[in-house]
Amino acid sequence: MEAALASESKKGSATGAAQASGHGHGEHGEATRRDFITTAALGWAGVGGALALWPFIQQMNPDASTQALASTELDLAPIKEGQAVTVMWRGKPVFIRNRTKDEIAKAVATPVGELSDRTLASDKDRTKKGKENWLVLVGICTHLGCIPKGQSLADQKGDYGGWFCPCHGSHYDTAGRIRKGPAPRNLEVPPYEFVSDTKIRIG
Repeated sequence: MEAALASESKKGSATGAAQASGHGHGEHGEATRRDFITTAALGWAGVGGALALWPFIQQMNPDASTQALASTELDLAPIKEGQAVTVMWRGKPVFIRNRTKDEIAKAVATPVGELSDRTLASDKDRTKKGKENWLVLVGICTHLGCIPKGQSLADQKGDYGGWFCPCHGSHYDTAGRIRKGPAPRNLEVPPYEFVSDTKIRIG
């Protein structure tokens, strides 16, 4: 009798353990499925968010008409020798001067070794071959961003006949190179080209 009871007890224990084990596997499987569903949902949500943002990202890219505004053309014919004009390019003033023979001669005669900024500083580096009378510069002082004087015939042009920045006293010569004062660099030469004998495109 006792043996029979012991046998029944072992069977009951085995059955309970099996049920407990089966229950544990079921919970683990259910958790795995839940994790997969959650991960998949988050992944699709990320894709959907990116797709929703795409039109706004595209709007930030400039179209052809906007890119066209990045360049500007100017007819040089009305600008007489010794005169200068200022045009705007990408929100910056650009100085264009039709230099006199004397201004060109002074710029060419200046040894590059005397300059504080010698980077592409020779006169031929700052003008176009065959168009050396035309000087094109970004009209922003390289010290603190003021606009130098020198475009008008009545303007003070500094000690070197080019441009003078009244903010802190930087003097630029007739090639736009810094010669005196705190400015660390020469006036920038923007990218430009001659599209005809009397017309340039800046940018």
